[in-house]
Amino acid sequence: MLDIKFIRENPDKIKQALKSRGVNFDVDHLIKIDGGRRLKTKEVDDTRAAHNKLSDEIAKLKGEEKKQKVEESKNLKDLLGKLEVELRSLEEEFTRLMYQVPNLPLDDVPVGKNENDNKVIREEGKKRKFGFKPRDYMEISSALEVIDTKRAAKVAGSRFGYLKREAVLLEFALVQFAFAHLQKKYGFVPVIPPVLIKDEIMRGMGYVDSKEDREERYFLEKDKLYLVGTAEQSIGPIHADEILEESSFPRRDVGFSTCFRREAGSYGKDTHGILRVHQFDKVEMVTFSLPENSREEHALMLEAQEELVQALKIPYRVVALCIDDLSQPSAATYDIESWLPGQNEGKGQYRETHSTSNTTAFQARRLNIKVRRKDGKTEFIHMLNGTAFAIGRTLIAILENYQQEDGSVKIPEVLQKYMGGLTIIKR
Repeated sequence: MLDIKFIRENPDKIKQALKSRGVNFDVDHLIKIDGGRRLKTKEVDDTRAAHNKLSDEIAKLKGEEKKQKVEESKNLKDLLGKLEVELRSLEEEFTRLMYQVPNLPLDDVPVGKNENDNKVIREEGKKRKFGFKPRDYMEISSALEVIDTKRAAKVAGSRFGYLKREAVLLEFALVQFAFAHLQKKYGFVPVIPPVLIKDEIMRGMGYVDSKEDREERYFLEKDKLYLVGTAEQSIGPIHADEILEESSFPRRDVGFSTCFRREAGSYGKDTHGILRVHQFDKVEMVTFSLPENSREEHALMLEAQEELVQALKIPYRVVALCIDDLSQPSAATYDIESWLPGQNEGKGQYRETHSTSNTTAFQARRLNIKVRRKDGKTEFIHMLNGTAFAIGRTLIAILENYQQEDGSVKIPEVLQKYMGGLTIIKR
């Protein structure tokens, strides 16, 4: 959520930002509702003060004068009740409108209308030259019996998969490696978070503001709980309604969780395999930062992501998302797209495996997370998130980049110690 004071003082800037995001929203109407809300708040406060003052006077009166004042007090109370209903209605409308306003993009975010306008920042790693036509991960995993989507479809429907044998060992090797590296070098605190969160918490994170966003989530109607689409959604609110001391920043958490997504907007895309599924596991970084340090923290998270991919020796590129491709809470996002040599009929293709976003104070304001400065003043913090490993997509990258001509797959050296010294997957 943005600061309403900033919106009031900078309506043209807000309008331009919304236009660049492709968002159709009436800023003037929001400002009008806000004005009415503030006037009504004053009216309620003045009426309540008058009622309280009259109540104090009544306590000192007797007889007919007291009777008259009691009648006045009753009328004021009735008026106050009516005004409070009107204020509540204005507050609800104000909140509804404020939740429709996305975060403001940072100044250096590329301008663009869709993913085709995203900007490649750099490419890293040397693409392997194969002495044979690279196979895609589905062919590899089927032969090695490590991923089974056919039986998963029988049990759960489309966009599900069983991980088996060495794929399971690889998953937990990736989790252990990520936790060890991020904890040792950057001080991230390992977390296993809930995978179910309250309706108001998901709204606070900014991921159910639109109909399209809500359709992407799994919601348990009876319990009013959402299944998380990433650990960020349950780690981010961990400090909701808290004031944290300035000396405690930055606060860095890294969580492992199962994630759930409907993929409602992905009809016809990647319908086979485990690249785009309803359920997957993920290691996710979440950082709570002082506002003045959030850009630096964002760069650090991207650096950490690149180190993890580099350790696996998988070629990749870093992409800055354009304004229109940003999510509702994001002010700036970088993706890492890993090279998958078996895609595109063996010609290879970059596919997104990582993402990191700076949401500035957008989520913190909704969740009411503040820092207490050394001088005693408080302000909203900045929050950031980033993928350490999306397990399924990282497995795909390993299978395709480390495949051998005989159908076996070598295990990245950095993961071998987490797999009991196993160096190759073969049948």
